[in-house]
Amino acid sequence: MLFVLILAAAIWFGGKRLSQPVQARLYMLGLLYVLILVVNVLLPPGHPLREATGGSAGEWLVLGGLALLVLAYRQILKRVKARAADNEAEVAAEEAEAKPQKPGTFGTAELDRYARHIVLREIGGPGQKALREARVLVLGAGGLGAPALQYLAAAGVGTIGVIDDDLVENANLQRQVIHRDADIGMPKVFSAEAAMRAQNPHVTIRPYNRRFEDGIAADLVADYDLVLDGTDNFDTRYLVNRVAAAAGKPLVSGALSQWEGQLSVFDPAAGGPCYQCVFPARPAPGLAPSCAEAGVLGPLPGVVGAMMAVEAVKLVTGAGAPLRGEMLIYDALWGETRKIALKRRDDCPVCGVPPA
Repeated sequence: MLFVLILAAAIWFGGKRLSQPVQARLYMLGLLYVLILVVNVLLPPGHPLREATGGSAGEWLVLGGLALLVLAYRQILKRVKARAADNEAEVAAEEAEAKPQKPGTFGTAELDRYARHIVLREIGGPGQKALREARVLVLGAGGLGAPALQYLAAAGVGTIGVIDDDLVENANLQRQVIHRDADIGMPKVFSAEAAMRAQNPHVTIRPYNRRFEDGIAADLVADYDLVLDGTDNFDTRYLVNRVAAAAGKPLVSGALSQWEGQLSVFDPAAGGPCYQCVFPARPAPGLAPSCAEAGVLGPLPGVVGAMMAVEAVKLVTGAGAPLRGEMLIYDALWGETRKIALKRRDDCPVCGVPPA
């Protein structure tokens, strides 16, 4: 046994001194091990060569098994370290792509994501940069708010605020596609926030889990460039119209009823009418039932909400002609659209000309 160990040491260290690679020295030790096993198996007990190499194959088999375990452990550890290093390199590369290289520039991942916008003549690089710097507030994370929020996030709007005090309910999921079945019972703003972050990690989401009311309305609207109103009650519509008009912020407003949707941009600061110019007083009870009372086609909010996002993108980038002074009406039942002109009223209590 001692003779074999001396011979193995001579092979290992002698090979190292001769600058032999580790793999070659391991092959030599393996060959020596096989020869010793052959000697201990084929030669009869008591043979001098067999006695000089241990006298029994059992001890060598145990020693060989231990050596194999050590080699296997080293190989597994080497692969785990290599995989961990690869993962770290991938994460570092993704983070480098996700973050802009310089202030005011897009990273590789953002350029690829927004390439279809950038090649549009009406948007281009400057328009996409304007979207990233824009701050848009969306009232409601329900039927109209859900698709508007999704497309604003996908379009790369830099800061998106969403205010709503409702919880996700099972009856919402027929049309409010930003929420999932697993979100039932969760505040809508947090469910929407999770969906938007999953859609686009490059945007900032600000959820406000509360009602839009007088005490906060003016300060909240002042912090954004434009507002999208996807609410379903006249108190909130009149309030946001009044606050947005006072702040000089454009208001993209949508509404739904059964098979029909309507959409307009109210922007008195640009010479157009406000919401109260068109609807000076709320309708009598029963004339404008809610979706819960009258029903609504599931895909209809997606159509109108997406149109609201389109108007927001046009307002931010300066592309095309937003629906200022016009109302677009979409009839899903008969597949018809029409536009009607809206006029500003001098006697409007919100944006009219005050008496001399």
